[in-house]
Amino acid sequence: MDDLAITPEERFARLIEEFVGQPDVTLPSHGKGFGSAELKVRQKIFAMLSRDKLVVKLPRTRVNTLIASGDGEPFDPRKNGQFMKEWVCIEPTSPAEWLPLAREAMEFVASKG
Repeated sequence: MDDLAITPEERFARLIEEFVGQPDVTLPSHGKGFGSAELKVRQKIFAMLSRDKLVVKLPRTRVNTLIASGDGEPFDPRKNGQFMKEWVCIEPTSPAEWLPLAREAMEFVASKG
């Protein structure tokens, strides 16, 4: 099935399934509250679903590359113009694949200690 043919929530659920059993990875809690759409490694968020977009933590240069290519956009959690420099949003319609980006984010966050 084409990832673009499913909802962002279903797409994120598939992503979660890929991380089941990974060492040091905490899966999202069930429900719709805070923490229900976050993947963590060593208790630090590396990927989440926010406003139907995949949001991942990556090195600043990688974030800038994704934004420059049009595959991503800056992450502004409060919608006040203050972007988080190591976070990028990926639209559900972007050709960028979510799983490789989430794996890259997990490795980046895990490497930070």
